[in-house]
Amino acid sequence: MRRLSFADALLLGALGLNALGVILPLALMLISALKPTAEIFASPFALPKVWSLENFAKVWESGRFDLYFRNSVFITLGAELLILVFSAMAAYALGRFRFGLNNLLYVVFLIGLLFPAKLVLVPLFVQLKQMGLLDSHLGLILVYAAGGVPAAVFILTGFFRSLPADLESAARIDGASEWQVFARIMLPLVRPQLAIVAIYTAIPIWNDFLLPLAFLQNPALKTVPQGLSVFFGEFATDYGPLFAGLTLAALPLILLYLLLSEQFIKGLTAGATKG
Repeated sequence: MRRLSFADALLLGALGLNALGVILPLALMLISALKPTAEIFASPFALPKVWSLENFAKVWESGRFDLYFRNSVFITLGAELLILVFSAMAAYALGRFRFGLNNLLYVVFLIGLLFPAKLVLVPLFVQLKQMGLLDSHLGLILVYAAGGVPAAVFILTGFFRSLPADLESAARIDGASEWQVFARIMLPLVRPQLAIVAIYTAIPIWNDFLLPLAFLQNPALKTVPQGLSVFFGEFATDYGPLFAGLTLAALPLILLYLLLSEQFIKGLTAGATKG
């Protein structure tokens, strides 16, 4: 067995502290979700005296969490579908074809990274109102998709450029069309990078509070972050149901990461063993 050097031990210690920094807040949130609000203040770090799911039931029933959950899932999946489809096609064209406006178009996508949607909130509000998409899920999905495509193109273009040209040349010699080369040959090879894009863009969309607050007025269209705000009062906050709602809200992202973790790690380490 290889003895750990001081540098290795230091690195392992740092990784362990980082893991604790991620796990402990999640554990504290879950424990608090199982306590009444008074017990959270009395003993915030202790285990619950009575293990009860009452807070979860209260959130699900009185907080209309099921409705907000469905709305958030619909908006996130819709935006993710548009981001993955259009960014993959754009990145493939920019990464595999040489044409006159290639570099200019790539720079245009990169400029999109400099302007988050929150910076142009008023113009977006006016534009959605003129298009008749204000107070609709479709309008919000388009805004999120437009905001996520530049980063996705930036990530995917580099990986498309790194793929060997022999693969697509062989496919074309065998009679494959351009769409078949893209969909059946090249796209499966960047599946780990698509997982990176999916996780990277889904987290801010799912957790966003400002844009739904600005663009959605109908209570039936609200999302999970908006729904959780009902537990904040002017003079008091019901922390038990609030932590239960936060736990339920975090579950989809945790499941998404667990499902895509293998592809996510492959994407992060792609090219590390080459040469």
